[in-house]
Amino acid sequence: MIKKFFKNAKGFIIFLIIMVNTILWFCPLLSFAIVKFLIPIKSFQRLMTNWIMAMASNWVLCNSKIFSIFSKTKWEISGLDQLNFNSWYLLIVNHLSWVDIIVLQTIFNPRIPFLKFFIKRELVWLPILGIAWLALDMPFMKRYSKKYLKKHPQAKGKDLEVTRMACEKFRNVPTSVINFIEGTRFTEKKKLQYKSPYKFLLPPRAGGVALVLSSMGEMFDVILDVTIIYPKKTPKFWDMICGQFDHVIIDIVKRPVEDWMIDTNYIEDDQYRKRFHRWLGKIWNEKDTKISRLKD
Repeated sequence: MIKKFFKNAKGFIIFLIIMVNTILWFCPLLSFAIVKFLIPIKSFQRLMTNWIMAMASNWVLCNSKIFSIFSKTKWEISGLDQLNFNSWYLLIVNHLSWVDIIVLQTIFNPRIPFLKFFIKRELVWLPILGIAWLALDMPFMKRYSKKYLKKHPQAKGKDLEVTRMACEKFRNVPTSVINFIEGTRFTEKKKLQYKSPYKFLLPPRAGGVALVLSSMGEMFDVILDVTIIYPKKTPKFWDMICGQFDHVIIDIVKRPVEDWMIDTNYIEDDQYRKRFHRWLGKIWNEKDTKISRLKD
């Protein structure tokens, strides 16, 4: 009981420090965001965007320093060479925990542009966060379900067009986009639920990453195939806050953006869809074998 008390007390103190750091960076970020939206001059907005990104990057850097002070984590990382801040990257990653985001921010900041992820368009209305995401140029995606498209066939392909428009702002600003291919965090229960053929992964969902590549594939310099492994146990966010994040392995493989991936409609082109599934399935087989080997 005493050990658990001190663990939670330590976690509470670290959480407070993280919150103070977040407030210190978020308040000026929000102020700059409001100014950016009030003055619709493109050159000025680009300047504001650069400053906002710098603040977000420093926020991540400070968080990483705080965690490193309280957690003696063993980091095993391969594939970080030949990355730079002035390139465009698409990250395809397996998903195990909310800690994954912190791990990715820690290892890639500031080696590549600030990490961005696709957000459901409806979330733009979230108080404060919606403004922050807009200020950080997070891409908002409008997705239509199969049921909706069946009733409204005229909407077919509109999600692709909306995504293309959302990504237009990335043409002049180096960008890194994350896509968690499985769509949800891996658990043994979900593995059975989805009837996964893999030992350590859920089946990959090709639609999202295909949509990204169709929308902005020509912008990406390379695809970063990232594998995250927690050798002992998958940590929860509170474990990390309490300093009980002991070991993580990150393996990064650089894959080319091939011509056939770009400017093709995943929804309507059957041949493209089959080829894309084969390509992604091969990567996922390699990833599952790699996780098994590294865990052993």
